[in-house]
Amino acid sequence: MRETDWANSISEQLTEAFPKYRIDTGIRLTYAHEIREYTSEQPCYQQMKYETDLLIQEETRSGDWIPRVVIETKLRRISSHAAITYSQKAASHKQVHPYLRYGIFIGDRGIFPLPGRLFRHGAHFDFMLSWKSHKSSAEEWKELVRILRHEIKASKTLEKLLYESRKKNRDHLFSFHKPLRIK
Repeated sequence: MRETDWANSISEQLTEAFPKYRIDTGIRLTYAHEIREYTSEQPCYQQMKYETDLLIQEETRSGDWIPRVVIETKLRRISSHAAITYSQKAASHKQVHPYLRYGIFIGDRGIFPLPGRLFRHGAHFDFMLSWKSHKSSAEEWKELVRILRHEIKASKTLEKLLYESRKKNRDHLFSFHKPLRIK
């Protein structure tokens, strides 16, 4: 099975699990705005985009959308180079979308756990997950859905903190903590 076929099959399953969200594969998401020139002191921007493997989007009332979670997918193994590249891609996307959550998902790992190179080189991943096969067990599926629910909620919370922090009726926060959960 090819990685794109696997990502498409996961997308279809996630669409059923998350009916309020749009889940797509191969979406090109902006990671930078470069100023090419100024016209009457107004900048003229050029967008730079990377293709994402899986993108969970929240549709707004106006018919627009907000990217919530990006998932990079790999089958069987991931090299150190790929881990570094995907982690940098996550950092670039988060510069433009500071509320975006980003993870890596490896299928068909057999008996092998997440590789140590992901922990060393994946600093910008919010989550990492692997399945023994390209199809999940019931427990693996439950864990994926649990993580994604948490990441969608985290994205919405971050967005609120970032963009409503100056409102008069904002939440007044006195602590912020990102726990580490492993399984």
